[in-house]
Amino acid sequence: MAGFWGKRKREEQQELDAQDADLAKRARSALVAADERIRVTSDELVFAEAELGADATKPLTQALTTVRTHLSEAFHLHQLNHDEIPDTREELRTRNARIVQLCEWAEDVIDDQTSALAERIARARRAPEIIAGVRGDVALLRERLPTARDTVDRLAARYAPEALAQVEANPAEAEQLLGFAEHGVGVAERRREAGQREQANLAIEASVESVRRAATLLDAVETFEVEALRAESTLAAIVEDSRGDIAVALREPHSPGVAKAIGELQAALAALPAAGVNTDPFTHLDRLREANAGLDAAIAAARERAARPIPPLDHVHHAIDDADRQLAVARDVIAGHRGWIGADARTRLAEAERTRLDLDRFLGTPAATASVIDEDHREQAMLMARRAAQLAGEALHLARRDIDSSRPQGYDQWGGPGGPGWGGGRRGGGGDMMGGILGGLVIGSILDGFFDG
Repeated sequence: MAGFWGKRKREEQQELDAQDADLAKRARSALVAADERIRVTSDELVFAEAELGADATKPLTQALTTVRTHLSEAFHLHQLNHDEIPDTREELRTRNARIVQLCEWAEDVIDDQTSALAERIARARRAPEIIAGVRGDVALLRERLPTARDTVDRLAARYAPEALAQVEANPAEAEQLLGFAEHGVGVAERRREAGQREQANLAIEASVESVRRAATLLDAVETFEVEALRAESTLAAIVEDSRGDIAVALREPHSPGVAKAIGELQAALAALPAAGVNTDPFTHLDRLREANAGLDAAIAAARERAARPIPPLDHVHHAIDDADRQLAVARDVIAGHRGWIGADARTRLAEAERTRLDLDRFLGTPAATASVIDEDHREQAMLMARRAAQLAGEALHLARRDIDSSRPQGYDQWGGPGGPGWGGGRRGGGGDMMGGILGGLVIGSILDGFFDG
């Protein structure tokens, strides 16, 4: 058995030795690769500065400075691994792991910065090609300007000025942008000849962007004509559908909401211009869509209401009266037994009173005196009144529970002491009831006075 455990221990030690050797090899390779990457990138930085200027390459310059600082720590750790002072396995393992970490971080930082500059450097090196491309694009776009102007003139004869406003100035703006692009590439060529590569690159970027914007403006003119025709076609279909929707809506159950939505849709149809009059199909289409959506919503609400009958007005008034009665009883009991009433009953009463006030605000008038309540408000008013009554009932129940639990031993539920000499043991008699209430008042006033003192 001892031989078995000894063999197992040797095998584990050999595995650890192999892992440590592999880590040391990785550390040496990573250190060499990171140092070489810094040297190559430093050489490339010189060319990048010549192409783009110092400002554009400043992030890479700063990154190289930071990386060199941290890589010096990695070299120091590697030196400690090979000095004359003996090291433990754990010390060597920790240093090699740190060397690998620092080198991988350094390469990641350099990758981020060089990839950000790669596209700009490539574009700068292709500057003559890009400049030629800009001039070619400008020439092609200038050929489109007369067509764009003719299109705008033709559209102006068909559509209202407010509809055409979004593209009317596009040809003129595109022409200005093309002139700017031509000027920009001229500046770029002169700056490159003067060795001012950074300024030249900025001028090229501005010229490319100007050409892109000019093309977008000219495309918008052509797109507008197509979209306007499509809007006209859609408008005609929606007009027909709207008239059919109105006919259907008129057969729906009477509802103020439906009547209002029908009126709005009819007004939108009446606002459409006569044939041959310059129009704004986009605005009319939006208005008809909005009116159609409003009618659909009103019909859906009317059908839902028809499936759930509106409470009669007298039922709503009964619910409000019941809530007021429940509140009055709960207020009287709690006010008459203040010394015995706990927080729960008081909270329910406060919530009931708040709900009752919300009902007045909802109706816009004191609910108790409201002779007419709109059909749209009746269901919600009844729900709020019932909620107030429920809360008041809970407050009354909790108040009675507090009174019963606070009453001295020997008292019946709502009378005085139940034994002989206190009403002959009667329960629920008028005298006992008054005795309990007066007792609550007296005790409450005594406690209030005690704490006041």
